[in-house]
Amino acid sequence: MAKNYFPRSLMGRALLIVVTPLIVLQIVSAYIFYESHWDQVSKRLALGVAGDITLLTDLLRRFPDPDDRAWLLEAAARDMEIHARLEPDAILTSTLSGQTSVEGELRRALLSKEIGKPFRVDSRSEDNKIIVVIQLSGGVLEVTTPLARLFSKTTYIFILFTVGTSLILLGVSTMFMRAQVRPVLRLARAAEAFGKGREMDTFRPQGAREVRRAAHAFIAMKTRIQRQISQRTTMLAGVSHDLRTPLTRMRLELEMMPETEGVRALKDDVIEMERMLEGYLAFARGEGAEKPEPRNVASLLDDVVRQARRAGTAIAYSSRGDLTIPVRPNGFLRCMTNLLENALRYGSRVEVFAERRGGAVEILIDDNGPGVPEDLREEVFKPFYRAEGSRNPETGGVGLGMTIARDLARSHGGDIFLSDSPLGGLRVRVRLPL
Repeated sequence: MAKNYFPRSLMGRALLIVVTPLIVLQIVSAYIFYESHWDQVSKRLALGVAGDITLLTDLLRRFPDPDDRAWLLEAAARDMEIHARLEPDAILTSTLSGQTSVEGELRRALLSKEIGKPFRVDSRSEDNKIIVVIQLSGGVLEVTTPLARLFSKTTYIFILFTVGTSLILLGVSTMFMRAQVRPVLRLARAAEAFGKGREMDTFRPQGAREVRRAAHAFIAMKTRIQRQISQRTTMLAGVSHDLRTPLTRMRLELEMMPETEGVRALKDDVIEMERMLEGYLAFARGEGAEKPEPRNVASLLDDVVRQARRAGTAIAYSSRGDLTIPVRPNGFLRCMTNLLENALRYGSRVEVFAERRGGAVEILIDDNGPGVPEDLREEVFKPFYRAEGSRNPETGGVGLGMTIARDLARSHGGDIFLSDSPLGGLRVRVRLPL
């Protein structure tokens, strides 16, 4: 469950690795500051104020003469920033201390000085001032001193310094991290383009040593795959072409022989072999070197549907939106032709619809034929597999049509999926990325 809260991008995770120690450092620093510096400074400031107040009360108790007391109060205001006034014969009404941290610190300091008299601390009656009311034997002494004597501004300075430096370090880290992540993103885009059958000539290995190593490995893999595809395509085309010569001689020999049941069977076998060779060649051409180019899929589909309507089958076609994507025109036409011919072979009614959906172009081909059982829908894409088990050319091809169609779709970075059709037959969904 915890992984659901972590960033999914490399940039986010890298920043998390940088930011987490930074936050922990700030928390530890703040804890040390408040537990040691702030606590000690606040305690010492409170002890200083408490000492001045204790000294003043002791002096007032030792010198009861009014003139002496007036001089003491004046000296306290002048030298200690303590403004005090004495109310003779008054009684302290409450000895409860306030709840703020400053009041509590000063109260503890006064108790530690053993002032020995009831007192009350108030920091809320007047702004930026703290009042201490002490019950003396001859009346009530009210002492007022600036709140700044009990409060250190280093707290705000520390917070501003830590937050400011953290933001600066975070900004610098983000810039450096983005520069390190950018080559990885370029490598990902190059791999994605290669998966879609598109070239990315501007891709060059960049970034850290490990990223450049991965980029070189990707380029080597891409070259190796292209070389293997080219070799296989050349081999299939060459073998299929070379086999045509002996088949042609066999067919000529059979034509010159007397027409018997065995000769007719051999002719059918030769025709079947020629059709299989044509399938081989079509499969080989599907992996050719045709370059992708931006084309309107709707226009290409219209050509395929118009060609298929010549067979007299009812085909409904519609499209929606701009369907211009990079495709190999001949490969795309061959893919759609194979799928449409397969639908026309088993159904009497076919509907074709194309639209842009979820970052891809989707093409739906529905028919009202018998459909394909769910457990066989992946089998039909295997070479030479036919749902109808015979090799009768009247009931199907050689079993390469769907294989070639999926191969062409995947060479564009897409795929083909089969499901139940609303018409009662099979739905073929072709998805091609933008």
